[in-house]
Amino acid sequence: MKTHTIRININGEKRNLMVRSGDTLLYAIRNNLGLTGSKPGCLNGDCGACTINVEGWPMKSCLMLAVEADGKKVTTVEGLENTPIQQAFVENFAFQCGYCTPGFIMNCHSLIEQHPDADDDLIKEWLESNICRCTGYAEIEKAVKSVLRKNESRK
Repeated sequence: MKTHTIRININGEKRNLMVRSGDTLLYAIRNNLGLTGSKPGCLNGDCGACTINVEGWPMKSCLMLAVEADGKKVTTVEGLENTPIQQAFVENFAFQCGYCTPGFIMNCHSLIEQHPDADDDLIKEWLESNICRCTGYAEIEKAVKSVLRKNESRK
């Protein structure tokens, strides 16, 4: 199978990766870089456990080929480093088993960055792209809203 060298800026570090044409970005991140925060769940884009941030937007890394990330800025949960949404997940008990948590955190981080004035409907819409089978979404919504409120009070 043909291989390609791609250059990505992952978590603020420029890296060269040797990938096969059919490698997903999830596979390359986990196996080539050892960044295992993004989780393989359904592997068909339904669950969101593999959600990362590409150029500021959430992306299900199981649906993106690694070669498509060439030249892009990619952030995984390992690259967030104590962001407000991570603390809010802890403070609001917004996880149980934790398997889906990295994907939710990445999706919520992108939501807060892209829509700092998000209303309840937009929050619910964004959360629909991720699935958790252990807990309800109420705590996750509370976590997002708490960060949005804190950001609003700082203005």
